[in-house]
Amino acid sequence: MKDKETLNSIIGELKKHSNAENLKGMARFGINIEKAFGINIPILREIAKKNKNNHSLALQLWETNLHEACILATMVDNPKLVTETQLENWVLDFNSWDICDQCCANLFEDTPFAYHKAMEWSYRKEEYVKRAGFVMMARLAISDKKAEDAKFEPFLIRMLEEAGDERNFVKKAINWALRQTGKRSFRMNEAALATAKEMLRLDPKSAKWIATDAIRELTNANIIKRIKH
Repeated sequence: MKDKETLNSIIGELKKHSNAENLKGMARFGINIEKAFGINIPILREIAKKNKNNHSLALQLWETNLHEACILATMVDNPKLVTETQLENWVLDFNSWDICDQCCANLFEDTPFAYHKAMEWSYRKEEYVKRAGFVMMARLAISDKKAEDAKFEPFLIRMLEEAGDERNFVKKAINWALRQTGKRSFRMNEAALATAKEMLRLDPKSAKWIATDAIRELTNANIIKRIKH
C-alpha cells in the first residue's frame, strides 16, 4: 500500500516537472516522446535519492510505461534483487535509445548477469536489444576497473561481426563499445585498433564509419598518454 502511495506521489511530481520545450529537444535527438514529460535527468536523480533500493517500487514505475517513470525505475531498483527474467522483460520494452542506455548504466551493469547478457543480446535481432548488448559492453569497459582485459576480447569479436548493421542505434553502440574498450589499457588499445582496421576492410558503410571514428579517438595523443600512465 505504501509503495502504491509513493508511486502516485511520484507520478504527480513527474507531471509537475513536465516541460514542453525539453520534449522538442528530446525529439530532435531521436528520443521517443510519446509518453514523456520532458524532464531532465538531474531532476529524476533527485527524486530517485528519496527512494533508493526499492525493488517493488521500481517494478511499479516500469509498469506505468511512462518515459521518465521507466528511467526512474532503473535508478531506484536494487540490482541484487533483479532477476534474469526481469532483464529479459525490460529489454523487450525498450522503445527509445535513452531508456536503453539509462537502464544499462543505472541498473543492468550492476547485476550478476551483466557480462552474459552483453554477449547474448549482441546476437539478437531487435534493434534496441542488440543496442543494449553493445551498450553493456561499453559500460562494463568503463566501470569494471578490476576486470581482466581478457574478459573484453570476446566483445571485440562481436563488434567486428556486427559492424555491418546499418541501423543507427546499433552502429553507434558498437562504436561506443569499441572506443571504451580501447581506452581500458594499452593492450586493449592495440586490440581495439586492430579490430577497427579489420572493420575498414568490410564493405558496409556502417563498418567504415565505426572504425574511422574509433581510430580517430584511440590514436589521440592525450588518450595514449593517459593509458600508458
